[in-house]
Amino acid sequence: MISVVIITRNEERNLPGCLESVRWCDDIIVIDSFSTDATVRLATEAGARVVQRPFKDFADQRNFAHEARLPRHPWVFHLDADEHFTPELRDECVAVAAKDDPAVDGYYTAPRMMFMGRWVKRCTDWPAWQARLAHRERFRFVQVGHGQREDPSMRMGRLESGYLHLISSGTTDEWIAKHARYAREEAREIRANPVPLGTLMQRAFGTGTVTLERRRALKRLWFHLPARPLLRFIYQYVVRGGVLDGYAGYCYCRLISHYEWLIGRALAEDRER
Repeated sequence: MISVVIITRNEERNLPGCLESVRWCDDIIVIDSFSTDATVRLATEAGARVVQRPFKDFADQRNFAHEARLPRHPWVFHLDADEHFTPELRDECVAVAAKDDPAVDGYYTAPRMMFMGRWVKRCTDWPAWQARLAHRERFRFVQVGHGQREDPSMRMGRLESGYLHLISSGTTDEWIAKHARYAREEAREIRANPVPLGTLMQRAFGTGTVTLERRRALKRLWFHLPARPLLRFIYQYVVRGGVLDGYAGYCYCRLISHYEWLIGRALAEDRER
């Protein structure tokens, strides 16, 4: 069996669905950042253990769960409140935990991004690998932008199954407000951790670079390009095939183009300080 850690703050709308998807788990921990809505009550009523702690960033919250030895099981799956387990992912995680390979510290899994009630597979760059199944003793996260990533020293495997990420669970205004915050975090990370252009080019196009490292280098190179909002829309909608994701794909590509504009604005504001 595995433990499940869920990070929350004012998630009364999303949390019930997330908890329902992990009802099979006998060890659910909710790390809450002092919610003012019904989040804590809903978690407690569902049988989860709730720990309240100020939020610094995602990596810090997830690492805290490991360092405080909150999970009862050695293998831990990390979720957000707007994410759901699938039966296939459950079975695979349980099998991996039972095997308990000492040569692996954690596992990547690829989320299926659900927007307007459907999986927008193409315009969300599936599979976009995320480190989520982690060994309690051996695994540590590092914060990158508005999200977390595995520490570079981690030895990683990959799961074939993925979880569901409900990226349109709120209103459009809420989505934009949340991504304005993400944009500021992305901008701070870019400015705080500059990488020479030559190094990025080598990582992105050099021989022998692993796929994940190449993808991350290309992401950083992206911020050197002009007209990014327009280019992002063209890339996601045309090149990646978002046009085949229907109306939901079109709406998502419009929003992600606006997110690119928000990042550009945040970078400009940082330069002016």
